[in-house]
Amino acid sequence: MTGALLAGAFILSLAAPKTLGPWWIDAVLVVLSYVWVAIQPSATKRDDVLPALAILLCALGLALVARLDPPLARKQQEWLIVSLALAIVLGPSFTRFRRMASYKYVWVVASLVLFAMLVLFGETINGARLWIRFGSVHYEPVELIKLFIVLFLAAYLAETADVISTARRFWTANARYLGPLFLGWGASMLILVVQHDLGMATLLLMTFATILYVATRRLDIVLAGFALFALAAFWAMHHFAYVASRIAVWLHPFADPYGRGYQSSQGYFALAAGGLFGTGYRLGHPQFIPDAATDYVFGAIGEEFGWLGAIAVLVLFFALVRRILVIGVQQPDLYTKLLAVGLAATLGFQVLIIVGGVAGLFPLTGITLPFISYGGSSLLANVLLVSLAWSMSAKQA
Repeated sequence: MTGALLAGAFILSLAAPKTLGPWWIDAVLVVLSYVWVAIQPSATKRDDVLPALAILLCALGLALVARLDPPLARKQQEWLIVSLALAIVLGPSFTRFRRMASYKYVWVVASLVLFAMLVLFGETINGARLWIRFGSVHYEPVELIKLFIVLFLAAYLAETADVISTARRFWTANARYLGPLFLGWGASMLILVVQHDLGMATLLLMTFATILYVATRRLDIVLAGFALFALAAFWAMHHFAYVASRIAVWLHPFADPYGRGYQSSQGYFALAAGGLFGTGYRLGHPQFIPDAATDYVFGAIGEEFGWLGAIAVLVLFFALVRRILVIGVQQPDLYTKLLAVGLAATLGFQVLIIVGGVAGLFPLTGITLPFISYGGSSLLANVLLVSLAWSMSAKQA
């Protein structure tokens, strides 16, 4: 853990002094990181690599955002302080994570309330209705909704997995289970229709499908969910200009290189310019990519650190996801196994969707690269995700 903090401090020192806040803010971040780990119960032993990896990725993200957009970097510092402070406050309650299963419908109600708030008070920016404004602060409710859905699905499927997996005529004899079961699918539909956000809708659907398959091994239900989602996505492509534009740019990125294809084409140029070893930190031109600090931070990594640097970052994410999955494998109860699978899937698919979008494998979405892209809502949710997974790893010392 100490090594990760030192590495994080070194990464922060790479940013020019004027691009981040005063030195004492970095000191506060280091202190909060230590406190986050130090307050764990002395009678237990946890996988301390989890918070270490998260802190290392956060520090790398701050250095990159400071390179690309200094004002956003200072906001990111503030969000990181809030995220670590909240993880410290909620840490004791996370140690009783199994009790969360008894509140499964509370997570449903909380998700519906957030959706309602988004419909009533949400702001549409660049064609997507994603944010709610609180004064000068914008928050993206779906970042919490994705965690609430995982908490609900893990608890619900832990109770009903046997019935769902063994029923031969599930669609007729056990239709009563479909309502709660397809909440994950319904949430992805709501996000697609209300927010016009194909990326987050896909993330929720993939997470839902993963938890469902691990719990029941029912491939038919999973495929049915994907088929219905594909129909909804096809409809959205023909009714929402924002979704249609994203898909058109993906299919023909150089058809309008100075218009709507400008961002993606500049991203491809950045990746090509970086080559294997990169141009070096602050020696490239990733600032030519519009919204590089949010949508295209992986393109900036590829340009200035090369494909070797980009692969190194992906290895860090792989290690984080793998360790969360290992936590699930080691648990004796189905609920905790499914919860770990859901948390790992949420994080892993988020990385896959945004990296694949930058590389041109999928349509680009507004999903952030966890811990690295600028995005306070995402940073807060992902720090809490790691904090919960870290609590689940506790063993008697």
